[in-house]
Amino acid sequence: MPINYVRRLTGRKRTPGANRHLGFALAFVAGAINAGGFLAVQQYTSHMTGIVSSMADHLVLGDYDVVLGGAGGLVSFVAGAASSAVLVNYARRRRMHSEYALPLLVEASLLIFFGVLGARLSSMRGFFVPATVMLLCFIMGLQNAVITKLSQAEIRTTHLTGIVTDIGIELGKLSYRNAAGPPSHLRVVANRDRLRVLTLLVVFFFVGGLLGAVGFKHVGYVSTVPLAMLLLAFAIVPAFDDLANLSRRWSRAARQARRRQ
Repeated sequence: MPINYVRRLTGRKRTPGANRHLGFALAFVAGAINAGGFLAVQQYTSHMTGIVSSMADHLVLGDYDVVLGGAGGLVSFVAGAASSAVLVNYARRRRMHSEYALPLLVEASLLIFFGVLGARLSSMRGFFVPATVMLLCFIMGLQNAVITKLSQAEIRTTHLTGIVTDIGIELGKLSYRNAAGPPSHLRVVANRDRLRVLTLLVVFFFVGGLLGAVGFKHVGYVSTVPLAMLLLAFAIVPAFDDLANLSRRWSRAARQARRRQ
C-alpha cells in the first residue's frame, strides 16, 4: 500500500476522495465485525435502534435482564463514540498528523484483544451484559464517530438505515420526470455521484459481513485479527509522522541544552 496514499487516507489533511475511500474500507470492517460478531455474541452490536427498541419491548414485558443488557450495549457504544471524540480533539489541538488515525489504532488494538481473548471474555460479564458485547459495541461507537467527524457527518459506516434511505431519495429524484420548461433551479436532479458512493458503502458493508461471518464460522474469534491488521496499515503512517516530529523536537531540545552547558 503506497505510503502517500495511506497518509492521505487517514492524515490530518482531508479530501472528499480520501474520505470516501476510508469510508468504503471502514464499511467493510464494520460489516465484518457486525456479522462475525453476531455469530460470536448472538447480537448485532452496531444496531442501536434495535437495541433501544428491544429495551422498550422487554421493559413492558417485565424482562429486566434484557433491558439492563441493552443498556450495557448502549452505554458502551456511547463511550466508544465519546472516546473517539476525545482522541480526535486532543490530536487536533496539538496539530498532530494522526488526528484521525489515533481512534483507528485504538480500534485495531481492541480487535486484536477480542481476537486473542474473545473466548475467555465471553464468560465474563460487565454492565449486565457479556464483556464481548460491551467491547464490540464500544468498537462500533469508536469507528462510527471518527468517520462522522472527518467527513462532517456525510459518511456513516456501522449502520445502513440512513444510507439506504438516502439511496431511495436519490433513486426517486433519478426517476422523476421534469415537465418541459421549468426554471433550472426548480428541476429535480439526482446526485449521481452521491448515489454511487452510497451504493458502494452498502456493497462494502455486505461483502465485509459475508467474509466476517465466514471467517468466524471457520476460525472463530481470531478472524478479527486480519481486520485489525488492515486498520493498522491505514493508521500507521500518520502515527510514524508524529513520532518523527517528536523525535526531531527532542533532538533540537537536547542540542540547545548542550549549548547552554
